[in-house]
Amino acid sequence: MPEVSTAHLDEQQVQLLAEMCILIDENDRKIGADTKKNCHLNENIDKGLLHRAFSVFLFNTENKLLLQQRSNAKITFPDCFTNTCCSHPLSHPLELEENDAIGVRRAAQRRLKAELGIPMEQVTPEEISYLTRIHYKAQSDGIWGEHEIDYILFVQKDVTLNPDPNEIQSYCYVTQKELKQLLDKASKNEVKITPWFKLIAETFLFKWWDNLPNLNKFIDHEKIHRM
Repeated sequence: MPEVSTAHLDEQQVQLLAEMCILIDENDRKIGADTKKNCHLNENIDKGLLHRAFSVFLFNTENKLLLQQRSNAKITFPDCFTNTCCSHPLSHPLELEENDAIGVRRAAQRRLKAELGIPMEQVTPEEISYLTRIHYKAQSDGIWGEHEIDYILFVQKDVTLNPDPNEIQSYCYVTQKELKQLLDKASKNEVKITPWFKLIAETFLFKWWDNLPNLNKFIDHEKIHRM
């Protein structure tokens, strides 16, 4: 297969393709590392390449969920609405540490700052709750896609936002009713949403949202939900 050209893609986003993601098996055991680029090429995904990821759901004290719309510079799923922050822990010691998913929670803190400009001290790893994991696969286009075991992380806090326009073109806080309206629009192809956000919204999200003060009863670190 010829080398995939990135010449037509956004320069800042192409630089991020060199980051080293954590390769895992289907039980989320670390088996190595590879570039973000290689992890997101469908030709590798079709051969089973799987990496560790996370999805953050940040709620304010009014119980509204912070959504973002991915910028059109993004290589996978540009212009799509999605949950607060979705990214990957990197293959370096602080983010590889697995005890209570502390490495993943550190990565989430890093990316909340990078994407949304949330100061590091406003959301610490200790304030991020790790609920469970989902395993999903989705194509973005003919070349790029996702194949991840995704750690579901919840935060409830009022934060300061200063988004990076290269990452995010818009953001909003939504009620449950407003999110259901957005999902309805997406079902009619009036707006685009990311496949992982659609899966989570259709299965677990509203049940969790109804129980924000009592999320402990939903913590399941043993099961990986195959979706």
